[in-house]
Amino acid sequence: MNEVAVIGGGLAGITAALRCADTGARVTLYESRPRLGGLTHSFRRGDLWIDNGQHVFLRCCTAYRSLLERLGVTELVEVQPRLDVPVRSERAAGTARLRRTGLPAPLHLGASLLRYRWLDPVARLRVVVAALALARVDREADRVDRISFGDWLAAHGQDPRAIETVWDLIGVAALNARAADASLALAATVFQIGLLEHADAADIGWSRVPLQRLHGDAAARALGAAGVRLRLRTRVDALLPDGVGWSLGHAVEQERYAAVILAVPPTVAATLLPAGAVDLRDDWAVALGSSPILNLHLVVDRRVLDEPFVASVDGPLQWIFDRTEQAGLDPAEGQYLAVSLSAADELIGRRSGELRDWALPHLHRLLPRLRTAELKEFFVTREPHATFAPAPGSRELRPGAITALPGLFLAGAWTATGWPATMEGAVRSGEAAATALLAAAQPVAEELAS
Repeated sequence: MNEVAVIGGGLAGITAALRCADTGARVTLYESRPRLGGLTHSFRRGDLWIDNGQHVFLRCCTAYRSLLERLGVTELVEVQPRLDVPVRSERAAGTARLRRTGLPAPLHLGASLLRYRWLDPVARLRVVVAALALARVDREADRVDRISFGDWLAAHGQDPRAIETVWDLIGVAALNARAADASLALAATVFQIGLLEHADAADIGWSRVPLQRLHGDAAARALGAAGVRLRLRTRVDALLPDGVGWSLGHAVEQERYAAVILAVPPTVAATLLPAGAVDLRDDWAVALGSSPILNLHLVVDRRVLDEPFVASVDGPLQWIFDRTEQAGLDPAEGQYLAVSLSAADELIGRRSGELRDWALPHLHRLLPRLRTAELKEFFVTREPHATFAPAPGSRELRPGAITALPGLFLAGAWTATGWPATMEGAVRSGEAAATALLAAAQPVAEELAS
């Protein structure tokens, strides 16, 4: 009987499989798709590589960055030497910048916030005061998880404009939810770890290559070198305890394992988990919900954005990224831009042509040079269930890595990592599941050895 099965080839499953294999376990990884990477993948469109989403990370994402080291791809990412976010408005010309100084946290952002042109001086000061108060929030308290971040901000002097131009500017991208719809505990995690505890924590990093090359292809090599058996295009449709381990059923055959790490989306996990595996309400996966992300992709005949990315306020757009290098487009032939729209519930169902006509006027106001450029291509990618919904009270719907059934463990950014659904959260969940599995296996190994 094989030792460990990992079901799911996203970042959580990749991390768990590598961790187990690195300790000497025999591991088989199952993935229903023909490639690894999960929600961080790329596809070909003509001569271009297209990422399904604009996945960035922060310097504080230590688990994710350790995974990149394990995959041998650290030279394929870039990290800002110092946080610097250009912010443009649809209502006025010019660019504000949220950047840090060389001062220690939380003073490192003070000068930037006090000069932030999209707020009046009184509102800027109130943002600083609220930030200092947010640093003191106990993000581990269950009562804090049940409070809306939006309600907390309003109670701390933040008006709708401050929420739009500062808090949601950062929070929507990190949480995939607006402040009114987000748990205060998860928001406090984002802002405390990302901005308020260490001066360099929020320096932004991104891939210089397609995500498929950074994650999926590199993981396939690393897993193969570690001796992990890969079963791609294999969907596990049954997971049953058999008295001495676990039986996995799929279209080809049934296989048995001593232990299983289930690293699939929550709705899939809910269908596979045997009764009594998690101490949650019966409809926990449905109640946890999901939040969509929409990406608009433009290829134009000339350079219209001179920054790696720009954030926007006073309009419905959020973040615009220059993806020319990652896509493999010759800069002499134009520029490729991707517009990332998180918490896109109202937009996810719209047709591509409708989205193009809706977005272009907003883009013209943010990127004036785009008005005279030729739009060579416009297309849309959609992730209707990109993340779990980080709503107030969501903590009680997120199971931990250890289930009630021996030999069965859970991983995924939706599990109880304490983080929102980010790449960092996914990797941490894989580490937690593997650590729990290896700890459970140790007494058995010691007994057999004696």
